[in-house]
Amino acid sequence: MRLKDKTAIITGGGSGIGRETAIKFAREGAKVAVWDINLGEANKTVKEISELEGISKAYKVDVTNRLEIEEITNKVIKEFSKIDILVNNAGITADATLIKMKEEQWDRVIDINLKGVFNCGQIVSRYMVEQGNGVILNAASVVGIYGNFGQTNYAASKWGVIGMTKTWAKELGRKGIRVNAVAPGFILTQMTAKMPEKVLEMMKEKSVLKRLGTPEDIANAYLFLASNEASFITGTVLSVDGGVVI
Repeated sequence: MRLKDKTAIITGGGSGIGRETAIKFAREGAKVAVWDINLGEANKTVKEISELEGISKAYKVDVTNRLEIEEITNKVIKEFSKIDILVNNAGITADATLIKMKEEQWDRVIDINLKGVFNCGQIVSRYMVEQGNGVILNAASVVGIYGNFGQTNYAASKWGVIGMTKTWAKELGRKGIRVNAVAPGFILTQMTAKMPEKVLEMMKEKSVLKRLGTPEDIANAYLFLASNEASFITGTVLSVDGGVVI
């Protein structure tokens, strides 16, 4: 088991990539704190983990609310005694072209995708510094590297996450903390499943593997980066995109 005796926090763990990552981490021996703004969805993840005889607990957390993050982080410390891994997975989209994008669309995406990562990273890293080790994994995107039509806000947020990842790696490495990001390509989640079939086909065609990614593809990347197999990797952005940006 690659994460035996580790404790992991996964934001947005109630669905999609977050849920798959939580389950995979539990299979590999981690105790998992499942954070999600939707407690019902988080509890579904916990139920799946319990059926695998894993250890986990659901917490209702809004990543834009610093007081809530501090309170729940303290609860995780009390209940699990430590935090070894933080996966900043929570995120949203609110697409529109530059001309049509509303200010609230910009603010909401930046608040959750960028400031939310900052909030969780800053608060949880303080505990990791005290214990002298830890791993922080941030959800970036190929959109943050290359841009995408109709996603000014999303691209800006994910480019910002990449910048924070590299900065944190430099600042926290001397404290025994590794920081990396995963940049997914087009992944088949509840969000993308709602798209028209012709759009999904277009996304498949952009991949040299001619398929969409799965949440498990991304969870596998998180697992590798969280494990000791990646002990000499920090400050990197791992693209998991099926060759869509070659």
